Amino acid sequence: MSKTITHAIRIHETGPASVMKLEQVELGEPGSGEVLLRQHAIGVNYIDVYFRSGIYKQPMPGAIGMEGAGVIEKIGPDVTHFKVGDRVAYAGGPTGSYSEARIMPAKVLVHLPEQISFEQGAAMMLQGMTVQYLIKDVYAIKKGDTVLFHAAAGGVGLIASQWIKALGGHMIGTVGTPEKAKLAQSLGCEHTILYTQEDFVARVKEITNGAGVVAAYDSVGKDTFMKSMDCLAPRGMLVTYGASSGALEPLDLSILGGKGSLRVCRPTIATYVQDRKLLEPMANDLFQMVVSGQIKLQINHKYSLKDAAQAHIDLEGRKTTGSSILLP
Repeated sequence: MSKTITHAIRIHETGPASVMKLEQVELGEPGSGEVLLRQHAIGVNYIDVYFRSGIYKQPMPGAIGMEGAGVIEKIGPDVTHFKVGDRVAYAGGPTGSYSEARIMPAKVLVHLPEQISFEQGAAMMLQGMTVQYLIKDVYAIKKGDTVLFHAAAGGVGLIASQWIKALGGHMIGTVGTPEKAKLAQSLGCEHTILYTQEDFVARVKEITNGAGVVAAYDSVGKDTFMKSMDCLAPRGMLVTYGASSGALEPLDLSILGGKGSLRVCRPTIATYVQDRKLLEPMANDLFQMVVSGQIKLQINHKYSLKDAAQAHIDLEGRKTTGSSILLP
């Protein structure tokens, strides 16, 4: 059996960014339903921190990364919808995108349009498809809806700003600095709240004349969850899809009734990418928005693969805006 020698980031224990090491890895042949993918760009996302730090568990030695784009070099048995040389991108599936090449299940890959670069593909798949299911499926934003979106200057937030505006919705976004506020506003976020200086619950009530928002999208978690709930209008929905400030405490569901018959949802992209009937329309919707120019991607930070630890340090230190990528 032929072997492919590549380099990949591995961890042998969970912990700080320094546990990530660039190692030589030997890949075998792709098996049934698999392909060998040569990666041209790799996405960096906060979920990678969860795996590295041990919030999300995996066997050791562990692999890091959920997103990438590249070219198929080999195809295993029973792969029917891809061929050698196809440009593809993905988000989700097994961890391990922090690598030059990898064996991937074909079912989580999508064809990357020629109009979209590998760097764009790696920067947009997880964040862009997350926005797609958040605002078009979990709570389908309608024209005139006002919503709250935390981390408005992050990769997900900046895509959401543009997409929500295109849908005719109104976005209130929380940010940490005046510079981040300016960036979010430039891409369609109508109101920004400096959470470091302002009470975001009071500001949301002020902006909405006391009505509250129909939905709140919260990737911060522990620090904002209950306050996000207080921003909702009666029958509003709180969508929690991350926990950058820490894991949530158990929730007494009776609270939802007393606060106005509220709803809470905890979606994950894994549900969507494992079902091609959901994955393909979701990805195609995102591609159309990017190709048409309605969404302009903000790839503001690029690192070499060997510098993945620095990428995590910057991400956790809230020094980044938009998308960050690794280049193998």
